[in-house]
This record gives sequence, C-alpha cells and structure tokens, in this order.
Amino acid sequence: MDTLTRKAYAKINLGLDVLRRREDGYHEVKMIMQTVDIYDVLTFVKAPADVFRLSVDSAQIPDDDNNLVLKAARLLFATAGIDAGVEVTLQKNIPVAAGMAGGSTDAAATLIGLNALYDLRFTTEQLQEIGVKLGADIPYCIMGGTALSQGIGEILRPLPAPPQAHLVIAKPDLMISTKYVYENLHANSLKVHPNIDGMIEALSNRDLIKMCSLMGNVLETVTEKENPIITQIKDLMKEQGATGALMSGSGPTVFGIFTEEEKARNCFQKIQEENLAKQLFLTGFHNTDNPT
Repeated sequence: MDTLTRKAYAKINLGLDVLRRREDGYHEVKMIMQTVDIYDVLTFVKAPADVFRLSVDSAQIPDDDNNLVLKAARLLFATAGIDAGVEVTLQKNIPVAAGMAGGSTDAAATLIGLNALYDLRFTTEQLQEIGVKLGADIPYCIMGGTALSQGIGEILRPLPAPPQAHLVIAKPDLMISTKYVYENLHANSLKVHPNIDGMIEALSNRDLIKMCSLMGNVLETVTEKENPIITQIKDLMKEQGATGALMSGSGPTVFGIFTEEEKARNCFQKIQEENLAKQLFLTGFHNTDNPT
C-alpha cells in the first residue's frame, strides 16, 4: 500500500470551562468535546526520506513546515526512527481559525494515517503522546467522539454520545486568535462556570434538553464581548427554535442544536438571508456508536 486517504473531523465544545491559569502559563480546562460531521480529507502518498510536500486547496492554509500536517509527519517518523517522507493532499472543508480544531484534527489524521501507511504499529495512546507535543487538542482529535477533556486538554475520558440532533454551525467572517483569547481571559476571577458535571449526567441519561440548558463557554467573556455578531447569531438560533446555542472553542464559530430538522433548515436559511456567516453548515454529531 503506497497511498491512503483519511477524513479529519471537526469538533465543537458542548461545554468549556477554564479552572485556573497555571504557574507555567498554561490554562487548566474542563471541557466536553464533540465530533461533528464536517471533515477535511487528507490523502497520503509514500515518498523518499527527503520529500515532505503538502498541497492544499485553500490560500488561508500554509503549505510549508508551518503546517501541523508536516510537523506531525516529521515528528512521527523521528519518533519511529525511520527515514521516510510523504506527499500529502489536503482538501479543506473545516473553517480556519474557527474554534473547531481544524489544524489539530488534520495533524491527528496524519499521525493515524501514516502509522497505518508505514505499518509503524504505534498504539492509540502512543500516537496521543506524540500528538500532544504539537497541540493540546490533538490527543482528543485522535480519539474523537464525545469526551471529557481536562488538564491542558490532554487528559481524556470517553462519555456517552448525545442523542442525535440537527446542528446549524455558523462561522462569521472573523479570524480569532486562540492565544489572544486566553491571554485576555481573567481565568482566576471568573464568577460563572458551566456545570460540566451536570452535562455529563444529562448525557448519561440521554437527556438532550437538559444538556443544552447547561451548556456554557467561559471564553465567550472575551470573544463575544468584542464581537457582537456572535451574540446576534446565538440569539437568532434560539429565536428559530434551537434547544441550545453556544460559541465553540475560542470562536468565532457558533452552533445551534435543534431537535427538529425543519427548524434547523429554517435557521440555516435565515442566517444566509441576513448574511451573518461566511461559512454555514447543516450537519449533526459524529459518533461511531451514533452515526450521522
């Protein structure tokens, strides 16, 4: 086998809490991560050891060694102790700088894909240990599904999948720096925190309505405050019948959860008509035990 193709799925945060800023500068988080049915497609072709080439169909994405895909490939081969190269073609569908782990999930797909293509036989846990050196979201993206994420994001526990629902995911025409958001978050003085444990209980009971009522994201205190269009999209989603609406990650992407497909479609159309989002998706949760 000389070629392999993989899908790299995006994520949203059903709940995102920051417990404190640590002395090392990292933030201690407690999040519920969820894969959604939006994905990039990566094709890997074996190449000589001196060849690391990336072709991308988006001008927003670097195609050199600044891209996490090539960083992940180089790190994997170095860890395995092999002389190998790769040519990668990346079809980009996940919004960029959107709080949906687009770069991290591409890196995760690279580690999984090259592990298989070159028969390196790393375990999932070993791939996660390699991945966290490049980004805190990568271990989750290797795992996928529904999960509790703690520490700096690398401590993971699988959770029951939510009942299937219809999602409207809207990314307004903004570029948000995750670094800026965390630097401007007053983590140690936050007065309101989402009830992550209550959300986990609701997931265990397959109670989507209760889970949605408890959703929260403390990073909204920075991103939403400075970008009122996020509030506008959330409010519109709720007016159109969303059971819950929230910003994902550091933003600016907003998602709405709907129990009725017709309401989701109407919301999608309304956001289009009002030109509130440059990228807009009508999709669902992606879980191996709860496929879309």
